[in-house]
Amino acid sequence: MSSRGFDVSTAHSVRPAFALARLRRQFHAGPLPGEPTGATFANIADARVHYVDRGVGQAVVLMHGFGSSLEVWNELVPELARRHRVIAVDLKGFGWTDRPEGDYSPSAQAAMVWALLDHLEVRRAALVGHSWGASVALAMALSAPKRTTRIALYAAWAYEEQLSYSFRWARIDGVGESLMGLYDPALIRGQMATAFFDASYVTARRVRDVQTAMALPGAGAAALATMRGMRFAAQQARYSSIRVPALVLWGQQDRISTTAFGQRLAADLGATLIMFPRCGHFPMLEAEEASSLALACFLRSDAGKRTYGQTLLRWALWWAALFRGLLSRLWPRRPWRRRAPRR
Repeated sequence: MSSRGFDVSTAHSVRPAFALARLRRQFHAGPLPGEPTGATFANIADARVHYVDRGVGQAVVLMHGFGSSLEVWNELVPELARRHRVIAVDLKGFGWTDRPEGDYSPSAQAAMVWALLDHLEVRRAALVGHSWGASVALAMALSAPKRTTRIALYAAWAYEEQLSYSFRWARIDGVGESLMGLYDPALIRGQMATAFFDASYVTARRVRDVQTAMALPGAGAAALATMRGMRFAAQQARYSSIRVPALVLWGQQDRISTTAFGQRLAADLGATLIMFPRCGHFPMLEAEEASSLALACFLRSDAGKRTYGQTLLRWALWWAALFRGLLSRLWPRRPWRRRAPRR
């Protein structure tokens, strides 16, 4: 799977007339075909969990979004590992972690990640989550506040009001299986285009990698179980009880998780909110330099000097955005174009 992970929170497309045998998807436990050589795993509860552990210092845990994997953080990990111990996790059902039958709710995923940190002898950590992974980070902070040093959330998918009808219908037994069975991989490119502001990020490689990930054993069952676990009402009522330094990072042109939810989450957490222009659902990719700087400053800042840290952060981001704008004018990205078929 690509280091440019893709979050498929957009909704699942439906096409008529698939065989009934394809409506039910099976879970899968154990190694997956194509597993990378040298990958690191730990047996945690009912899952064989894939993770990356780099650097030394205060621990930072990175959690990807729905339909993505830890590889979405590939560019960020080495940067953070210069000052921190960075642990990136493939959540249950995604990447190279198992797809066993069981609970795929944010609270269950949170318990699994805390158990992994126990296995790695990490007592306290900063939590970083993207999209649906942000709901897992929030569940971790709620379940173990004394172990959470701070929390940073990219384009969070963590409110009941964000769920589309397809996500709600998927909760119904039989209907969810039908939706997954009717899912058409050929439409991934269109779904991915919704996630990015800049069409040049919708590459053939990214599309192919998502298609490959969705074809792995147990992927459909795990995705459906995750959709059914997205019941945020009780959890979101407690967000305002989180009392650690918080940072919310958002793309101004995010069509999946709109800016109104970023403002709401920042208010709930008492967090610093940073909006990135010309950016969709993946600030760590489309605003890579600015968002990485923002996260690094936030993780280094003294919690007792938050006012100074916020001022420094805003000035640094202003200069980064100015520099990025100048570069885009001097060397504009070429828009992606579909190649004409050979005749």
